[in-house]
Amino acid sequence: MKYMAYILLLLSPVLTAGSTKPDPIDTLINALCAVESNNNPRAIGDGGRAVGILQIHPIMIRDVNRILRKDAYTLSDRKDPVKSRMICRVYLLHYGKGKPNEYLARIWNGGPLGWKKQATVKYWNKVKNILKGKDRCKN
Repeated sequence: MKYMAYILLLLSPVLTAGSTKPDPIDTLINALCAVESNNNPRAIGDGGRAVGILQIHPIMIRDVNRILRKDAYTLSDRKDPVKSRMICRVYLLHYGKGKPNEYLARIWNGGPLGWKKQATVKYWNKVKNILKGKDRCKN
């Protein structure tokens, strides 16, 4: 049952495609992509551990697969922008459902309790500037 709920959450942008209002989580994920890699799906960072448009670490793949209760994603999926966004969506909705963008961005940067870490404030400020249009990274 829980797996089905996640599938519906993943499909929510598709189900609301006719809407004129963008999905807020997609807007946030776009900003995260700009901060993480300047939207470069070939980006590699953190000594080779962080890969793709959202700089996803192997532990994130394991955690998302645990959340979904199946091996839905592989390490190579980090190089696929669409799958990377889906991985991010699952992670953020699991750990931060209903939370404001600041919490979600800081969770993405610092893990499930990242919203509590002082070290994630600087990251949030970068994301916030993109969301406000103050930083012109590609989207």
